[in-house]
Amino acid sequence: MLYIGVTSDLVRRVYEHKYKLIPGFTSRYNLTRLAYFETFVYPDAAIAREKEVKGWLRRRKIELIASLNPQWHDLAARWYDVYQPAARQDQPTPDPSLRLKNGCAQDDAFIDGYSD
Repeated sequence: MLYIGVTSDLVRRVYEHKYKLIPGFTSRYNLTRLAYFETFVYPDAAIAREKEVKGWLRRRKIELIASLNPQWHDLAARWYDVYQPAARQDQPTPDPSLRLKNGCAQDDAFIDGYSD
């Protein structure tokens, strides 16, 4: 499975996916690995890119990821060893027992983000 999304806070969004804090596609299919991301200055450029990539065949998306991350390492595997983003008011605190061993994920996630 591949997931493509846009966010203004990639660290927070990946954290939410890793700890399944928001019900939906990523938590249902256990998509917790950040395999690729892009940054944009303007949200409209990120949204346009998201739509473009979503229109591609799966093979082409895989080639894009492999071009920069051929081993499909989790790019965010160690982010939360040091930093945990502040939880939003409407979110529960993650259960520490849900933490993945060594930051390894069970499946693949593709996130197309931007920073402002």
